[in-house]
Amino acid sequence: MPRQLHLNAFLMTTGHHEASWRLPESDPSAHVDLAHYVRLARTAERGTFDSLFLADGPQLWSSVAQRPAGALEPLTLLTALATATEHIGLIATASTSYNSPYNLARKFASLDIISGGRAGWNIVTTAGAEAARNFGLDAEPAHAERYARAAEFLDVALKLWDSWEDDAIVADKAAGVWGDDTKIHPPRHRGKYFSVEGALNVPRTPQGYPLLVQAGSSEDGKAFAARYAEAVFTAQQTIEDARAFYADLKSRTVREGRDPEHVKVLPGIVPVLGSTEAEARAQEELLEDHIVHRHGVEHLERLLQLPAGSLDLDAELPADLPPESEIEGAKSRYTLVVELARRERLTVRRLIGRLGGGRGHLTFAGTPEQVADAIETWFTQGAADGFNIMPPVLPSGLELFVDHVVPLLRARGLLRTEYGPRTTLRERYGLPRPANQYVRPAGAPALV
Repeated sequence: MPRQLHLNAFLMTTGHHEASWRLPESDPSAHVDLAHYVRLARTAERGTFDSLFLADGPQLWSSVAQRPAGALEPLTLLTALATATEHIGLIATASTSYNSPYNLARKFASLDIISGGRAGWNIVTTAGAEAARNFGLDAEPAHAERYARAAEFLDVALKLWDSWEDDAIVADKAAGVWGDDTKIHPPRHRGKYFSVEGALNVPRTPQGYPLLVQAGSSEDGKAFAARYAEAVFTAQQTIEDARAFYADLKSRTVREGRDPEHVKVLPGIVPVLGSTEAEARAQEELLEDHIVHRHGVEHLERLLQLPAGSLDLDAELPADLPPESEIEGAKSRYTLVVELARRERLTVRRLIGRLGGGRGHLTFAGTPEQVADAIETWFTQGAADGFNIMPPVLPSGLELFVDHVVPLLRARGLLRTEYGPRTTLRERYGLPRPANQYVRPAGAPALV
């Protein structure tokens, strides 16, 4: 079968553009409206997307003035959406820094069972002192330590998901035997960050374990992705940068002894659509005109770890910004923003406008044909295996994409026309169901 795109619908409140809530069509309370998300989920399913994706963080941003603030907990919301959809995958963000392996493994196993094998976990380490202080810490842990904890967290989660063999449930009513205790494997894990004794209290799931997704592009992030990830969400501004990232990640995956086809690279794209290019540009300008710049300045100063009041709207970024190696927060996003500003010699005002739609992800304004052309170019020239579609305004942006871009991609043979017989998210990604680490192949020596 010819290679086809993987598309995820990245859903964010009223849309990814920070000013989307100010448009007449937008409902400022949509971020807590289940019916809003059901409509979006069904639209994405009509477009035969692989997945829905929900970002998350365990903190309230410092100002609720900027845009609809707060969010429904994603695993809870996706469980509701599992009952409103039939095919589409359900990817939730959850932090390894501010969760425990047992509880989180149980929640994802439950979602996978309820959805019939459609769950995915976007694994994040969570940058920022705001989140740290919500969990009794004075400051965020160091970048390298967050990734070390994440690696142990994931190793424990994998043990927990494998703690039931697939055939552990016997259900022999005549003999009075419900399950086989010899097929339950408590992890009995003792490590630097976690101590987890018992088996999970949820059976092994339809996928074995959820699709593993990762979103960091720092050196630590890429090393983690090469070892564990099956899909990688990334932000790239140019096709040259995207191709370099793609080649680097695939080669790292090979060095980890994995099949590079078993990790899909999915950059984000914010498609601003119009029936003509001029109409698309006008829509982009309308959104930028609704940006409240003081919010953008405050966000940039936090990202760049600058004191409040450091940035001048009509000047370029300071020349003496620290290198990425000195940043303990979101390293890769820091570098992307600084390089964008330097490369295009943007003032802070113009930089805020560029970031307002996608926070560093590629924003593309054009006709459906132009958007389809851009997607096809990146896909066929070694820059992407698919995309995280990030509509600037919801629900209209997703509906426009499904109604006008999806048919073009289908006509070009780049996207499925129907879901077909493959039922789990892992199968749609062309991934095998993982073997249980505790089950010995026939003839293998006994575990000791």
